[in-house]
Amino acid sequence: MGQGPEILLVVDRRTFLGFIIAITSLTLLACEQREVDQTVNASDHDSFWLWAGVRPQPVLERAKTVYILEGEVRASDAKTLVSLRPGIPDIKHAKIWMVIRVETLDLSPEVYRQILTRLGQWSAKGNVVVGLQIDFDANTRALDQYAGFLRGLREQLPEQYALGTTGLLDWSANGDPAALASLADVIDETVFQVYQGRATIPGYERWFDNIDDLPMPFRIGLVQGGEWRAPASLKQNPNFRGYVVFLVNDAANQSAGE
Repeated sequence: MGQGPEILLVVDRRTFLGFIIAITSLTLLACEQREVDQTVNASDHDSFWLWAGVRPQPVLERAKTVYILEGEVRASDAKTLVSLRPGIPDIKHAKIWMVIRVETLDLSPEVYRQILTRLGQWSAKGNVVVGLQIDFDANTRALDQYAGFLRGLREQLPEQYALGTTGLLDWSANGDPAALASLADVIDETVFQVYQGRATIPGYERWFDNIDDLPMPFRIGLVQGGEWRAPASLKQNPNFRGYVVFLVNDAANQSAGE
């Protein structure tokens, strides 16, 4: 009888050690799986940004929507739309948004004419151009001014084209409700970017606390190869329209264009 408890104790220790090893292995496996789940794989999506200097990828062949940068208006010259493309796109299988990057809202009448002319040329090529997206980093405290600019642009935009914007995460967290409502009245969608440059913004999760209060249709802009974990309530949000992935060249062939 004296040896019985000792044998049981040895068995318990071995069992406990095996249990710890098994739990550790499962934890490591789960961590690896979470890392995989958080990586933005372009092949899992069907809407993309194609920026200047970024080479077309095979995923574009089955895309449903492509946001293509046409050009930009620089703060140093608000009278000129600088084209950043070698020619007019020729895409028949997907809807297209023409993107104009602006550094100033003080656009000249000539720039408005140039934008409308480009839209007409893209459509005349046989592309299904559904809208114009303005890429502008509007300060959250000046969203009412941005809404005024967009309202003036909407008045000049032919009815067949939707009007969209890119958006900053800070809009959803700190935007004035009245200013956001003004934006919602004039745009058809906004795409909130959770990345800066070619990397996901660290701590992006905290900016989504008020995402359910946004009054306009929106998408989430991700960067190819970046990190992403969707908020639990996102799929149930009636204004959520899906994702747009910003395509990048692979690391060995990075281009300076963004």
